[in-house]
Amino acid sequence: MFLNYLKNFFTQKTVKKNLSNVKHIASQSAIETVGIVFDESYFNEREALVQELVAKGIHESNIKVLVFKDKIKKNEQFDYPVFSNKDLSWTATFDKSEVKDFTAQKFDLLINYYDTEKSALLLVSNQSKATFKVGFASIDKKLNHFMIDTHAENYKVFIEELFKYLKILNKI
Repeated sequence: MFLNYLKNFFTQKTVKKNLSNVKHIASQSAIETVGIVFDESYFNEREALVQELVAKGIHESNIKVLVFKDKIKKNEQFDYPVFSNKDLSWTATFDKSEVKDFTAQKFDLLINYYDTEKSALLLVSNQSKATFKVGFASIDKKLNHFMIDTHAENYKVFIEELFKYLKILNKI
């Protein structure tokens, strides 16, 4: 337990250091590919969130999801990529190939769908190669290009606000 706390502390320290060196790159391209990182310990409606994006005109084949769970049971099976704190090393890197592939993929839009700061989620969001990052206002302001002030349970409000502002920014 104490070692997990220390690992979390050092990872957060690394993420905060990396966030101070973030350079935001402006992109004028339209949104076609979307990556979603979210915390399943607070929000279980992953499929409903994806369907809202599909209803707004994003093709389902262009949406990739990465889910964070606090605890993964030994024999638990998933039909989508899942990671936890156990996949995080002491040097603030991930050992799991699904996480490495997700962070290496270039997305036009990355939706950071979590409203509590956890070091593993912040690290994935920071390492992502997405050109435009969107998240909640309760998360570190340096991580996202655009922040929406709502709660994670209000996914319909989040998507409505997101697409309203993406239209204003000529991203869709």
